[in-house]
Amino acid sequence: MSLLKVMDQAMLVGAPVIGLNDSGGARIQEGVESLAGYADIFLRNVLSSGVIPQISLIMGPCAGGAVYSPAMTDFTFMVEDTSYLFITGPDVVKSVTNENVTQEELGGAKTHTTTSGVAHKAFHNDVDALLQLRNFLGFLPLSNKDPAPIRICDDPWDRDVPTLDTIIPQETTEAYDMLEVVVNVVDERDFFEIMPNYAKNIIIGFGRMNGRTVGIVGNQPKCAAGCLDINSSVKGARFVRFCDAFNIPIITFVDVPGFLPGTGQEHNGIIRHGAKLLYAFAEATVPKITVITRKGYGGAYDVMSSKHLRGDVNYAWPTAEVAVMGAKGATSILFKGKPDVSKYEAEYVEKFGNPFPAAVRGFVDDIIEPRTTRWRICQDLDLLSTKNLTNPRKKHGNIPL
Repeated sequence: MSLLKVMDQAMLVGAPVIGLNDSGGARIQEGVESLAGYADIFLRNVLSSGVIPQISLIMGPCAGGAVYSPAMTDFTFMVEDTSYLFITGPDVVKSVTNENVTQEELGGAKTHTTTSGVAHKAFHNDVDALLQLRNFLGFLPLSNKDPAPIRICDDPWDRDVPTLDTIIPQETTEAYDMLEVVVNVVDERDFFEIMPNYAKNIIIGFGRMNGRTVGIVGNQPKCAAGCLDINSSVKGARFVRFCDAFNIPIITFVDVPGFLPGTGQEHNGIIRHGAKLLYAFAEATVPKITVITRKGYGGAYDVMSSKHLRGDVNYAWPTAEVAVMGAKGATSILFKGKPDVSKYEAEYVEKFGNPFPAAVRGFVDDIIEPRTTRWRICQDLDLLSTKNLTNPRKKHGNIPL
């Protein structure tokens, strides 16, 4: 009951709720009463969602009902080697499916931060977890009534970042680290990455621009060439919706060659799951700034906070290529059966291997020198701080879950 009172009070005053979890689940000897207690907590988790930030720190074994409350909170953090999350423990698994599995394999920090995506980050020990949690909370507003927090910033907002001019390789198929772009742009290279070991082809996390908290989404060319797949779409969508719920501007760095092809992806519903990210970006009413660093191909270009999804400011670097698909694939379709297809490929690259077709049509607001990216974003965030956009009135949309 005291837990319910705390949750109710937090909603009343607009304060985040942090749960330090270490629980074996419902007490069997209490029967339905313990189940009712859990359901009361679940209801408050749901009603608090999008109103106050909710964070779960798993600091020991959690089983049964004790895992659903963390699952409904905004962020779930774990501690390596000492915290576990599972619906049913190894003994029940053994009796039902005859599988032999350890607690760590079944629901340890490594499992949930790399394979299942249930947890957002794992820390080395309890002290590290609590200190990192304190740091993390500095990025978040107290409730959905507050704007994104702003703190004093010693990093000049108007500095050029010369290293960005040479970060994109000459060869368009060569990988580079989008994380380097992100840390060079944000204040003091301080970026709190969320889910760093899960769906690595997309980067999400919090940084600050001239002291103001921003959410950052970026394709990672180092992993699967930055393609969007099921896991990265869901990872990105949930993060974008959190930022939108709590008035945190979203900055998107785009280098996406498309959605990942293959029967595995299609059969597991990439269409439905990819639509989640599309839905999240389109629905968001917070300031949205997009920088296309290199590839913006096909539907994935649309999905990544394009102008067409109400992007406020959309920039392209000179290395940007906005097209339906890459030159090789496009020419093999357009000029099928014709001799000397490579000649047409060169023509296609000349026509679409640059940001000008998108800029001419107003789908990109400006083609900028990479070194100027930081101060332009800071300027735009100031301009957009009074943005007021509302979606059509409704009970709620029906996101493709």
